[in-house]
Amino acid sequence: MGNITEIFGSLVFNDTVMKDKLPKDTYKKLKSTIDNGEPLSLDTANIVASAMKDWAIERGATHYTHWFQPMTEVTAEKHDSFISPTVDGKVIMEFSGKELIKGEPDASSFPSGGLRATFEARGYTAWDPTSYAFIKDNSLYIPTAFCSYGGEALDKKTPLLRSMEVIDRQAMRILRLFGNTTSKKVVSTVGAEQEYFLVDKDLYDRRKDLIFAGRTLFGAKPPKGQELEDHYFGQINPRVSAYMKELDEELWKLGVLAKTKHNEAAPAQHELAPIYTTTNIATDHNQLTMEMMKKIALKHNLVCLLHEKPFAGVNGSGKHNNWSISTDDGINLLKPGKAPYDNPQFLTFFCAVIKAVDDYQDLLRISAASAGNDHRLGGNEAPPAIVSMYIGEQLEEILEAIEHDENYAQKKKEKMQVGGVHVLPTFTKDTTDRNRTSPFAFTGNKFEFRMLGSTFSISEPNVVLNTAVADVLEQFADELEAADNFDEALHKLLQRTIKEHKKIIFNGNNYSDEWIEEAEKRGLHNLKSTPDALAHYIADKNIRLFSKHGIYTETEMRSRYEILLENYTKILNIEALTMVDLVKKDIIPSVSEYSKSLTDAALAKKSLDASINTDAEVDLIKKLSSLLSTLSADTKELEKALCDAKALKEDIVKYADFYHDSVLSGMNLVRKSVDEMEENTAYDFWPFPTYSELLFSV
Repeated sequence: MGNITEIFGSLVFNDTVMKDKLPKDTYKKLKSTIDNGEPLSLDTANIVASAMKDWAIERGATHYTHWFQPMTEVTAEKHDSFISPTVDGKVIMEFSGKELIKGEPDASSFPSGGLRATFEARGYTAWDPTSYAFIKDNSLYIPTAFCSYGGEALDKKTPLLRSMEVIDRQAMRILRLFGNTTSKKVVSTVGAEQEYFLVDKDLYDRRKDLIFAGRTLFGAKPPKGQELEDHYFGQINPRVSAYMKELDEELWKLGVLAKTKHNEAAPAQHELAPIYTTTNIATDHNQLTMEMMKKIALKHNLVCLLHEKPFAGVNGSGKHNNWSISTDDGINLLKPGKAPYDNPQFLTFFCAVIKAVDDYQDLLRISAASAGNDHRLGGNEAPPAIVSMYIGEQLEEILEAIEHDENYAQKKKEKMQVGGVHVLPTFTKDTTDRNRTSPFAFTGNKFEFRMLGSTFSISEPNVVLNTAVADVLEQFADELEAADNFDEALHKLLQRTIKEHKKIIFNGNNYSDEWIEEAEKRGLHNLKSTPDALAHYIADKNIRLFSKHGIYTETEMRSRYEILLENYTKILNIEALTMVDLVKKDIIPSVSEYSKSLTDAALAKKSLDASINTDAEVDLIKKLSSLLSTLSADTKELEKALCDAKALKEDIVKYADFYHDSVLSGMNLVRKSVDEMEENTAYDFWPFPTYSELLFSV
């Protein structure tokens, strides 16, 4: 590895490169577009495109691609070379401003939720200059938005950019009310922690469920799991360490701020965390991170599993979305300061987030809903399906004091003496503990939204956060701008907000049964499954929110609703079909063969001497035969459920509900028999690698 400061961003057409490669007036115009949204002329785009091309070719690039994020949770790309023919039969390398600004991928083959018919093929990609272009695999990658011929957003980036503009506009109104005349822009920022599993590729290749579904559909509990808690933050295996080292280097070259790496709670589970950056760039970087995780793993004969629950019985993988809002001149609007009680600007933004989370708790839950994440949420390893906020004791006391017009006595900072050992250094103790069970926790100067699944694009959760908070800030600004006495109006506004929305605040154990009962009394949503949650997506209040701020039209929302439901059913359909295939072609033949070997052994013993006891073989044969019979019947029921589902396909809501209620429950029955068979079948006869091998092979 070279000098990190030298390799960092070496494959990125970043601000330093632009300043060096572009004429001064062109650089200023492009910066004005990036910072202020000023239109970019075709002449300026031509100059930028030429400089981009020359820079990319110097680094070995031969092609360019418009890199976009359709509604598939992964990215898409179509590569074109820079070559252009000349009259003498040769080629020159060209790249125009028009090619930089606009692309035309086929829009008919991406999820559209009915926005596009199959024969309506044209779609457009549009350059996003706020996210730097970069080089990967000898191609110049140009981050872009993706829309239909009719202009409807078909991607994750467009609504995110819209939401960032909305929160900027409304937050600036609040700042001006507090007398801030220097800040010019407010941006939402995110750092997305990424959890993942690594397994040996040779073992992975023998598991069709991992290949087709991304998770193990069968698997008996191994003798050891995570009970000893020895893997969490434990010494990193040399093979994994080599993988992490290469992953860091490749991400740094692409300008990704990879910062922290460690073993996670479950065997074979790990985490990578970046430094926060602007939400749009953080979203692009997280997509790159997931891609590079999988690609680099293969070079080490490993496979990176990003599924939320690849293994039953151990922790699944999530993605912690650390969200905040800051000004262009470096003011974190969610930083309490030394005396938060006397910091009305912080309290205004803080209370706006509280109200936004309460008002749109259903949308936040929806933004974390998927077939994979349903296995994880509420499983005492991740936040429950109930959205609540943790703010810590000090801030809760401050809010109570404001609500009841009481004075707040600022607590003195305590010095921490570690373990009472005087040789160890002392340091200032935080004013509050952390709560790892909370779905939405305040962690000092940001909120950590912990419900996201590990496969997710972080775009949608941040679209919801940006828009919901912007909506509340707009309400606050409207009220405060019309007030005769700002200080008095602000005090009443904060009091009212705290009183009406404190029900969303919970600092206790989110895993407890008592909290489920308490949340119901408070009127909080408990949307346990993806179909349960998605029913709220097109509620009138949510359509009003997004359409009012220009994030989505009602048509775009209904299309996304269809896409999310379809995705849920497609995933369960693939899993169920894979299950049936494994049962018929692998499990039943293997267990039958083992039963035959037991029968042959018992008969051989009896033929040798009729007095030899064969009870062990006979008991095991009976048990396996019974399990085979149950498995066969349950598999037939599962196949029937899959057939019955087809009749409901025209009604996407009933179709999704049926998959949840009938197909998924049928899959659970099939798995129960198979896992018990595994526990009673000799290792040499079991058709694929077990949890013991998969979780402890690396």
